[in-house]
Amino acid sequence: MTATIQYQGNLRCSALHLQSNSQIETDAPTDNRGKGERFSPTDLVCTALATCMITTMALKATDMGIELKDTTVAVKKHMAGDPRRIAKIDVELTFPATLKLEDKDKIILQRIGDNCPVIKSLHPDVMINARYNWL
Repeated sequence: MTATIQYQGNLRCSALHLQSNSQIETDAPTDNRGKGERFSPTDLVCTALATCMITTMALKATDMGIELKDTTVAVKKHMAGDPRRIAKIDVELTFPATLKLEDKDKIILQRIGDNCPVIKSLHPDVMINARYNWL
């Protein structure tokens, strides 16, 4: 088992990660009768995508002798209404200006990011726009 979730009422859940004992809470978003005081479940999907991309890239980068520390990732969710679902996710990765890579290394890392496990788990109707900013 990965986690246990308790519904707390008022559209809020508390999730406990069993291996680490860390906890997160979710709220329904404000555009769907929630308070928006925590990540919504769909926010977590988008955040999972962004963190999966940079994590898998960092794994490969480590094997290549490259350090991706201080890379930032911004993620934006776009919802569709009927049915209510994530329609599009924009992910923008910005690498530190001090990171000087050859084009072939950039291509390898981008391919890894574009094929992370979360991307492969999302429905093909979800449009993913990934932008890689190599400063």
